[in-house]
Amino acid sequence: MVDDGSLVEIRRGTPKVRCVPAELIKDGELTPYVAGTITVLRDAGFSDEELLRWLFTPDDSLPGRPIDELRAGRRGEVRRRAQALGF
Repeated sequence: MVDDGSLVEIRRGTPKVRCVPAELIKDGELTPYVAGTITVLRDAGFSDEELLRWLFTPDDSLPGRPIDELRAGRRGEVRRRAQALGF
């Protein structure tokens, strides 16, 4: 999933190890709506590090973090905000 772009990894530690944030996975599968949101953010010019930061940064107007909204099945407002970032 990392190779096809539907999932994002970060490299952490010494030596650098490929890691996928656990919250991107739900019940053993990719959290619903994450792949599409990643695509929208990449289309907006975000690097993988930047899009992960955005997904995991609290936003008082949502409320909470975008990843929490996606995990709860509420993609609409998250996607609207992600699309607006590209303009």
